[in-house]
Amino acid sequence: MIYIEYIFKVSPLQPGAEILTAELGYAGFESFVETEEGVTAYIQKDEWNEDVLSDINILDSDEFKVEYTFSEIAQVNWNAEWEKNFDPIEVDGKCTVRAPFHPAKSFEYEIIIEPKMSFGTGHHETTYMMLQFILENNFKNKTVLDMGCGTAVLAILAEMRGATQLDAFDIDEWCYENSMENVERNNCANISVYQGDADLLKDQKYDIIIANINRNILLNDMASYVKCLNAKGELYLSGFYIEDLPIITETCNNLGLTYVENKEKNRWVAAKFLIS
Repeated sequence: MIYIEYIFKVSPLQPGAEILTAELGYAGFESFVETEEGVTAYIQKDEWNEDVLSDINILDSDEFKVEYTFSEIAQVNWNAEWEKNFDPIEVDGKCTVRAPFHPAKSFEYEIIIEPKMSFGTGHHETTYMMLQFILENNFKNKTVLDMGCGTAVLAILAEMRGATQLDAFDIDEWCYENSMENVERNNCANISVYQGDADLLKDQKYDIIIANINRNILLNDMASYVKCLNAKGELYLSGFYIEDLPIITETCNNLGLTYVENKEKNRWVAAKFLIS
C-alpha cells in the first residue's frame, strides 16, 4: 500500500497541531505522528487527490502559520516511529500495553505489541477508550468480532477478559500479518485473523462486535454488523469525532440498536450500543 506523507510545521504549536490533526482526519488522513514542530500525517494514495487540503480551514487562518511539504512513500514504518516516541501505556491501573523491548510490569493484563506498520498501540484516543470499554464490560465466554483490528490489541485484551471465540478482520495486508504475530506473541488461543472487510461477514454470529475504524466505513458497514449480532448483542464503535456521534447514533437506532453510553477524549469518541 502506497502512502502520501505530509510534513506540517505549525505555529503556534498548540492548539494548532490538535486542530490540524482533527481537520485532516475528516479529510481522510488516517495516521499521525506528533513532532516538535507540528504533525506528520499519512493518507493512502488511493484516497488522495490534489485538492485534499481544500477544506483544511486552519491553513487559511490568521491565527496560525502552517507550512508543509508532501511526498509519496512506500509502506510507512510505524514501528520505527513508535520506537522513537513510545512509552508503555497504562489503562485504568489494570492494563498495560508495551513493546517487546520494554521491561515487564505487574498489571492484571499485560499486552505486548509490535506494531510494525499497523495502527493500534493504545496511544491513540480511540484505541485507549476501546480498551477501557473492554475492561469495564463482561467478555467472559463471549463470541467477539474485532473489525479493522490493526495490531489486534483489542481482540487480545478481549480474550484476556474471557472471550472464548474471536475473529479479527483487517483489509490491510500488513495489519493482517502483524495481528497474526501479536496474537502468537501474547499466547492467544481463541483468535482467528482474516484479511478482508465487511464483505467477509455472511452467516457469522457474535455476542460483541468491536469496530474502531472511521466514520464513513462505520456508517457504510453498520447494517452488516447488526445482522451478525446475537440477541442482546453489544456493539462498540470508535474512530470518529464528537460531532459525528448524532449521525452514528441515528444510524444505529434505525437499525434497531439502542445507545448506552460514550466516552470522549480530545474530541474523539467511543460509544456503546445494544440490540433493542
